[in-house]
Amino acid sequence: MTDTVLQNFALGEWRRGDDGHTEIRSAITGETVAKTSAGGLDFKAMAEFARTVGGPALRAMTFQERAAMVKALGLAIMERKEELYALNPHSGATRKDGWIDIEGGAGTLLSTASKAKRELPDDTIILDGAIEQISRNGTFMAQHIYTSLRGVAIHINAFNFPVWGMLEKLAPTLIAGLPAIIKPATPTAYLAEAAFRIMIETGLLPRGAIQLIVGSPGDLFDHLTGQDVVSFTGSASTASKLKTHPTIIRESVRFIAEQDSLNASMLGPDATEDSLEFELFVKEVVREMTVKAGQKCTAIRRALVPAALLGVAQNAIAARLAKTTIGDPGREEVRMGALVSQSQCADVQEKISVLSGEAEIVFGNAKAAIIGDDAQSGAFISPVLLRCDNPWKAKAVHEVEAFGPVATLMPYKGFDDAIDLANRGGGSLVMSLFTNDPQVARDVVRNTGAFHGRIAIINRDSAKESTGHGSPLPMLVHGGPGRAGGGEEMGGVRGVKHYMQRSAVQGSPDILAGVTGAWVNNAPIESEKPHPFRYKFGDLEIGKTIHTDARTITLEDIEHFANFTGDTFYAHMDQEAAEANPFFPGRVAHGYLILSFAAGLFVDPAPGPVLANYGLDELRFLTPVSPGDSIKVRLTAKSKKKRNDEYGEVKWDVLVTNQKDEAVASYDLLTMNAI
Repeated sequence: MTDTVLQNFALGEWRRGDDGHTEIRSAITGETVAKTSAGGLDFKAMAEFARTVGGPALRAMTFQERAAMVKALGLAIMERKEELYALNPHSGATRKDGWIDIEGGAGTLLSTASKAKRELPDDTIILDGAIEQISRNGTFMAQHIYTSLRGVAIHINAFNFPVWGMLEKLAPTLIAGLPAIIKPATPTAYLAEAAFRIMIETGLLPRGAIQLIVGSPGDLFDHLTGQDVVSFTGSASTASKLKTHPTIIRESVRFIAEQDSLNASMLGPDATEDSLEFELFVKEVVREMTVKAGQKCTAIRRALVPAALLGVAQNAIAARLAKTTIGDPGREEVRMGALVSQSQCADVQEKISVLSGEAEIVFGNAKAAIIGDDAQSGAFISPVLLRCDNPWKAKAVHEVEAFGPVATLMPYKGFDDAIDLANRGGGSLVMSLFTNDPQVARDVVRNTGAFHGRIAIINRDSAKESTGHGSPLPMLVHGGPGRAGGGEEMGGVRGVKHYMQRSAVQGSPDILAGVTGAWVNNAPIESEKPHPFRYKFGDLEIGKTIHTDARTITLEDIEHFANFTGDTFYAHMDQEAAEANPFFPGRVAHGYLILSFAAGLFVDPAPGPVLANYGLDELRFLTPVSPGDSIKVRLTAKSKKKRNDEYGEVKWDVLVTNQKDEAVASYDLLTMNAI
């Protein structure tokens, strides 16, 4: 691909930059693999195109439709993954490294889509929390909601994960209904452009939903507004420059930063040289140093061990590092590839020089053998392990990051000392702890949680299935405080909400029901026949209600239920003991008896559109039911969500009351109804 000129995707079409092409060189051979430029692009027009064409098209789709689209994009990348693997070695990455980036990226699309399908409505509004009743009689209420922003998301990605880094941001953005303009890092832009092209060629994306800039973003930031979002991954220095851009400040543009950080891994004070946790710790430090040649924002940079284990930990880590084969990542026997470029190699070596002013290099051979005849001029570097015997007085080891296969081993003297050193990094994306003591785990989390976006606790029981220290997962928050940028990415549906606006909507029950598409208490109901269970999913209207007849509960009912189920709890069977309980006036009916009798009152038994009872949510027992009391039920269609072409989920509001019209129980009933 020496003569390949990467293209931008702007205003709905592919365009080559028209001036000053930048050469991108292979990390392995140093040869030019692609050229790139964004010269001639109208960045103001691109932003407006996203807002006026892509945004409306995405917002016209429901969350369920957007999730289905994102899932299909993930499947398309998986189907054509070998095209991306063919380009992967030029970045210095082995196939195993590429798996994290390529298939991990596709998996992020699939996972986020799956979470959205399960958790988000078949609508364009997300309800946030329960209704707030503001007035005494319930005629004025409030509901927090999320709606799609009317702007564009600017995604600025790092070089180390050109596919995954792009897709981790894109999945929640598209599901939120926000179009995106993507700016990949230049050194690996050829991989990002190839993955982007696969998505465009599916034909699934609305026009204007995504655009791509493979060169400089020019004056794009000058045209941002308060409806836009900037999501950045990279260095703290670049993040600082971007988020202090005059337009970002003037327009209060949302800025989400995921910055490289000095992540720590701690071997717990309960560990011994012979413990499995010690072995797991050593293995993880080595893995995090060598995967992607240490070019991971989540890689372990500071390894903390009890002072008594410093020497044995050093020897164990060095022995494993010595087995690491380095060279052409296309060779099967190679375990660690190259850094992304010669300039990155020079930067890492410069940072090692700074660190070595406070720490001793205890492993790292500058003349390490490089496997592969064509790789001798590549951007290779040996793994480098440093040892800092006095980390309490050191500064650079807690502030300077060598973004490569580099880590510093340091001792701690006691628990408080370990906590202090872990937090000295000033905030990180992830910290890991290797301990088999739950109390140690609790104490560490309680004292370090404020400084770390994610804490991975690994022991002998979880190790086999653990995803390890450095693997961010799409359902979890990926981000961290302080030095890590103060932002959050992913996190399942939580990540979607970063690209939406939360508002409090106030009004009467009928107004709120109309706005949200969900019935709320005191909103109008329709209780004419036929029974609500006679309606197919598509015909059932929100607010359709049935009021049942009453049923009296007898002492015989209670005793029969107790003997039949085996639930002979004293409150149901022992009058004296029940009277001594401050919650009960005497013997009372079982809560589950009430649920069973309630179902008997509202269920329409004949075959029909209701296919299955899917479960109960928000169940509360509110007033005890004594022998001789009667109960009745109000069942109301509350909300609906289509699941597929055959059935959809209906949420019913169930209120059980007694002869005094006091609320006995309330819950949401979920049923699957035929389309």
